[in-house]
Amino acid sequence: MHTDTERCVRAVQSKDARFDGWFFTAVLTTRIYCRPSCPVVPPKPENMTFYPSAAACQQAGFRACKRCRPDTSPGSPEWNQRADLVARAMRLIADGTVDREGVPGLAARLGYSTRQIERQLLAELGAGPLALARAQRAQTARLLIETTALPMAEIAFAAGFSSIRTFNDTVRDVFALSPTELRNRRPKTTVLTPGTLTLRLPFRAPLTPDNLFGHLAATAVPGVEEWRAGAYRRTLRLPYGHGIASLTPKSDHIACRLTLSDLRDLPVAISRCRRMLDLDADPVAVDDQLRTDPVLAPLVDKAPGRRVPRTVDEAEFAVRAVLGQQVSTAAARTHAARLVTAHGEPVDDPEGGLTHLFPSAESLAALDPESLAMPQSRRRTFTTLVAQLADGSLHLGVESDWAETRAQLLALPGFGPWTVDAIAMRALGDPDAFLPTDLGVRRAAQELGLPSTPAALTARAAAWRPWRAYAVQYLWATDSHPVNFLPA
Repeated sequence: MHTDTERCVRAVQSKDARFDGWFFTAVLTTRIYCRPSCPVVPPKPENMTFYPSAAACQQAGFRACKRCRPDTSPGSPEWNQRADLVARAMRLIADGTVDREGVPGLAARLGYSTRQIERQLLAELGAGPLALARAQRAQTARLLIETTALPMAEIAFAAGFSSIRTFNDTVRDVFALSPTELRNRRPKTTVLTPGTLTLRLPFRAPLTPDNLFGHLAATAVPGVEEWRAGAYRRTLRLPYGHGIASLTPKSDHIACRLTLSDLRDLPVAISRCRRMLDLDADPVAVDDQLRTDPVLAPLVDKAPGRRVPRTVDEAEFAVRAVLGQQVSTAAARTHAARLVTAHGEPVDDPEGGLTHLFPSAESLAALDPESLAMPQSRRRTFTTLVAQLADGSLHLGVESDWAETRAQLLALPGFGPWTVDAIAMRALGDPDAFLPTDLGVRRAAQELGLPSTPAALTARAAAWRPWRAYAVQYLWATDSHPVNFLPA
């Protein structure tokens, strides 16, 4: 979008928050870059230039605006609605892959050469993987400076910088303030709790949180997830340790409290929470498309901005989808809770009732199949899945190619279209995944006068593409959906 100058200028002049994260406005006279909705008086059009990423602005020598804080705008929805190389690379960078494994590790995950990845990222985003990771480190550093009392040296290494000098130079370059000056700008009323980070997760309005948080609460596995005092809370398995996230919906943001065993996991934890809540979606584009169907239009107008509840761990969701085949939500939660108690790693939660991390694929692959209280056919499905996840022959992650992964899953015993599409929608993040055989979807379709047979409903849903996963959320909401897991 940043190449459409007239459209970008109109968005800036109208301070349209819908475009925050889509592009960034760099002001040639002040050498500052802003989000489109910046509250200051818009610059003259001839003094504006536009970039597709904060990293590209920084590489061009612009510093972040102190008023609108463009580094905290929602992420571009492009990266979660596409499955091409650039989108998959951006999801991996947000998940901290470059910081942990370098650009060669990013390339290995994607199956391309480092040169190909750098060329494509530079062409579309104006910055390579190292610059994009640097921009993310700067944002992480700012969060730690403003929300903790940690010494600057600890913040530098927790944010992923290799030296304190690099940390200091980057903070000055990006924010035009030293780390100490940034900390001094923190509101005096800020309350700091040792070991806990409190931050705001922005999103594009509108957002209707009932189905989003309701679904997560209804399917919560005891010990791993809970709904407590108006917040969805869950444990997180992270690259350097573990954490606990507490997420509370507010009118203009999601309040997030993170307790981490290793602060180096902060950017990954934030990225996974945002992904689980689908906070980088573009609800206007989704709802405008769904409104073209006269049956869906009243549902969208009644509660616009529904999101797809996703997951913080793709492998975990796949295991839970198999546990829930052909049983009720309550039974699925019971099966999962037994596995958690027997094979999950214990965690300490002074603020609530969380007790374990969900078991890893490796620990589940080592269990005795006879201990599983499920039919023989589903037991085989379960053991085949966890074995392939454990040995790496099946990998589910943010970088997964949706078409290839669907084919791999369909080849597993006991995996039918419902299970595969549920994993594609909730774990892989495919915005066009559809569940025409789901009981809740079919029942809602029948009540609304839509075709209720899978083939006919799929044909009707062609007009909803590429947002059929969001249409499922609107259909479920009409049915007071019991979240039953249905046939494989």
